[in-house]
Amino acid sequence: MATSSGINKATLEGLPKLQVLFCVMNVNKLLRFPEKKYFKIFKNIYCLYFVLHCLKMKYRFMKHCVESRPFAPIQKEWLDSVVARIAPELREYPKSDKLLQELCTEATEEFRNVIVKHTGKASYMGVQKYLHPLNSTQSSSELYRGFYLGVSERKLHILHPVMQAILDIGYVSFTGMVLLESCRCRSAAVECEKKESEIMNTWFPQIIQLLTTEEIVGELKEEQLNSFYNCASTLMSNQLKFLLQESVKRFVSFFDPSNQHCLPVFLMSLTFDDGKMDIYPTLKDLEHSVLEIINSIASSLQRVQTVQSWLAQTSSPCVDACVPDEILTWALVTVTNAVRKHLEEPDKHLKTYVKSYDWLVNGTAQTQVDTFLKEEHTFEEFTEQVEEFHALSREITNLPSKVYFPMIHLECEELKQSLCDKAKMFADILLKTLVAKHREQNLEICSEFEIIQEKSQEIPENIDAMAQMVDYMILTKTKTLEDLNEKLQEASTRLMYMLDVHIMEPEDLELNSTVFLWPKNILDAFVLNDVLQTAKQKGEKELVEKREKLMIDLERLGNLSEMIQQLLRDAEEAVDIVNKEEVFYQWDLTSYPEVEAIKEHIEPYHKLFAFVLKWQNTESRWMDGSFLELNGETMEIQVDEFYREVFKLLKFFQQKQVKAAQEKEKISGMKKQKVSEEDVKRPDDPAVILCSGAMTQIKTFKVFKNC
Repeated sequence: MATSSGINKATLEGLPKLQVLFCVMNVNKLLRFPEKKYFKIFKNIYCLYFVLHCLKMKYRFMKHCVESRPFAPIQKEWLDSVVARIAPELREYPKSDKLLQELCTEATEEFRNVIVKHTGKASYMGVQKYLHPLNSTQSSSELYRGFYLGVSERKLHILHPVMQAILDIGYVSFTGMVLLESCRCRSAAVECEKKESEIMNTWFPQIIQLLTTEEIVGELKEEQLNSFYNCASTLMSNQLKFLLQESVKRFVSFFDPSNQHCLPVFLMSLTFDDGKMDIYPTLKDLEHSVLEIINSIASSLQRVQTVQSWLAQTSSPCVDACVPDEILTWALVTVTNAVRKHLEEPDKHLKTYVKSYDWLVNGTAQTQVDTFLKEEHTFEEFTEQVEEFHALSREITNLPSKVYFPMIHLECEELKQSLCDKAKMFADILLKTLVAKHREQNLEICSEFEIIQEKSQEIPENIDAMAQMVDYMILTKTKTLEDLNEKLQEASTRLMYMLDVHIMEPEDLELNSTVFLWPKNILDAFVLNDVLQTAKQKGEKELVEKREKLMIDLERLGNLSEMIQQLLRDAEEAVDIVNKEEVFYQWDLTSYPEVEAIKEHIEPYHKLFAFVLKWQNTESRWMDGSFLELNGETMEIQVDEFYREVFKLLKFFQQKQVKAAQEKEKISGMKKQKVSEEDVKRPDDPAVILCSGAMTQIKTFKVFKNC
């Protein structure tokens, strides 16, 4: 058809579209290569251009209609299916919602562009093909792209077989490998260093050996080596990044609620220090430690040399193995939230202790006990208060010593023991007060029995004293002893309770024994009183005889005038003598001055022994007690006081020894010699020896303290 000479507009319009297109194509070729033998055939060439113009207009109109026509949007179920394929850890990223929305919008637009592009493509593909030769020459950007693709085909190192070998080595070395397992969290930094050392001793030498063989180096041009090694370094970087990202993700997965069996376990303790209940380590410290593990993983493998730096024996540049910021941020946020959630229960457990028992340590209990001791209370009220603290101590003791949470094993024994000691301390304060009151009441009972015994043994001085004594004994038997028996019953009740809850001192036990033996011992006093009654009757008989004799003597004096006064005085004296004899039978109270002398004699020794014992206890507390509780100034003052008191006692005993020696000389009649203090210093008197030993200890302690 292209060679026929009868082509015109009407002929072209009557032909099928495909034939017209072929005609246009041939015309285009003829226009490019005009020859004289075809000139006559196309004398109506303007008709052909008109046809081409119509075809272009129609093509553009159809294209515009296709692009502007409405299309059904992408179905929401398709987008939901795409979103469901995204890994859950990526969707937890803070900006993931925004990115998902942008991706969905982009996918919707791309879906519409594809539909527009391929709608009607089969029908007008031929027109586009035959119109293409009529377009202008290719643009410079398309030419550049073609040139770029050609160069890439000649220098595309990623397709080199050695790169596949590097991938295989990385696959074998890194498959299933993570830098840290859940059971190794205690030594995370050390474990990461071990894994890094293992990788640098196995994987890295294989890569270097593979890339530096003569076969690989020989087949590459010198100017291509740098780009080849850069490609290998990039591949190494991707593998290391993948390993670090997988290690970070694996560590984050330990804290996934669905992986409770993989959750690392940390040991924490409830402590009591400086009067405050706390948890160790603190929640912030534990959170920081866990996040530090992620940082240890992310900071690993950052000193892997590139091939060029290894060949040049330099430490830099290194392969880029940094974990992407979005992955690291996601990991830190996820782990922080998980750790804080798991630490809520231990914190609540601590708060239950604070809520229930803080009043024991914040001064409330101390104020309560002090107020109770200032007031007057019965024995039952004391025991009730003591039992409250003992019940509190048992309640604390029955609390669990260890509490197990998913991520935390909480030790509570230290805090429990401290709180129990506090409760027992307040109970002991009340018990000591109760023991002191019990001791006072026992002493009162003993005092009353002693008074009864003394009254029953005293000698009446006159008839009135004897009558009073008889009345007193009758009152004692009928009333006083009954009151004392009631007090003994109360003392027995108190003693039975205190033996169950308190360790009695030997002195208190001896006093209690004395108290409960008094009812038996006092019977001897009453028997002695009966003997006194018998002696009273005998004395009365003798008294009658003395009275009769006195009357006879008075009659003899009646006739003497001058001697009346003198004899009267003698008679009065005789009456006094008789009265004194009458008093003799009434058991008058006797005194024992020897007792006071003995007390005065032993008092210095008692003071010495008590003071030396106090010094030994104080020294033991300083040497064996807590170092933080020592106060240098207070210790120095107390040491000086001990030294002064012991020195005074030493001087006292030395002077006493001197006086004793002088008295002994006077009694024996020896020649008087002055006894010097130097002679007394000889270790003869045990008191002097004890004082000297105490002073030596104090001096030694002062020298030790000053060192």
